[in-house]
Amino acid sequence: MRILHRLSTEVPYFQPTQDATGRSGVSPLQKCTAAIRQLAYGGGADTIDEYFTAGIIHLFGDQYLRRPTPEDLQRLLYVGEERGFPGMIGSINCMHWEWKNCPSSWKGMYSRGTEKPTLVLEAVASYDLWIWHTFFRVPGTMNDLNILDRSLVFDDIIDGIAPEINFHVNGREYHLAYYLTDGIYLKWATLIQSIRLPQGPKKALFAKTQESVRKDVERAFGVLQARFAVMNEDHTLSVIFPNLMKEKEKEKVWSVHIPSVCLQIPAIPLILRKEFRMNKPIND
Repeated sequence: MRILHRLSTEVPYFQPTQDATGRSGVSPLQKCTAAIRQLAYGGGADTIDEYFTAGIIHLFGDQYLRRPTPEDLQRLLYVGEERGFPGMIGSINCMHWEWKNCPSSWKGMYSRGTEKPTLVLEAVASYDLWIWHTFFRVPGTMNDLNILDRSLVFDDIIDGIAPEINFHVNGREYHLAYYLTDGIYLKWATLIQSIRLPQGPKKALFAKTQESVRKDVERAFGVLQARFAVMNEDHTLSVIFPNLMKEKEKEKVWSVHIPSVCLQIPAIPLILRKEFRMNKPIND
């Protein structure tokens, strides 16, 4: 009802209208319901209301598609440390989304061999399935590394405006947050993989814990696939809804006292070129 209220009061298209005979037109509730049903169950692309999509993105995009604020980072770092990964702020991965209406002339570019054409969604998700980074509409022939090279996820680090985060692992101090990934990603300081063939109880425990925690993004993908039969062309609408639904749950988490974590914004930004991203791995 919050979505309905804001659309009907702030977007002219959703406000009640009358025709020349004085008969009331389609109500705001009917317009919202029709658009949401199309997203949830699938249907012709021309049946979705572009006003609904534009209105949701305009009203809720800044709040539910934002990058983490200092308060968000403090919460993510606290939960990451409680789960055994100090300095971790989420997990990153890619998912293929079938493109049913792909033009025939494009199928070769968006298909792998004889598979159906797909679009790739790169996302970063936290423990509560909050998706705060997306990169979409990449051809399905690309793998995770090709997509990461084109993604904007590390632009804050490259531009020297990323918050400085101080934490210690095995007696060493680090200043950049990191993401948990699967084995295809490169061994950068900002990407932590599991151990493929762990030897000994310590490495086996690390591998088991890492593989468990990094499933957060896989669970977020599962929510998107379960709740939406189609991915909106702009894709942002399909991401805003799950984040909006998680708002009440996050409010409960925020109500718990979280100790402060050392966060600093560099006074003088250090400009790094893209080819010199942090590629020094964190040692055991």
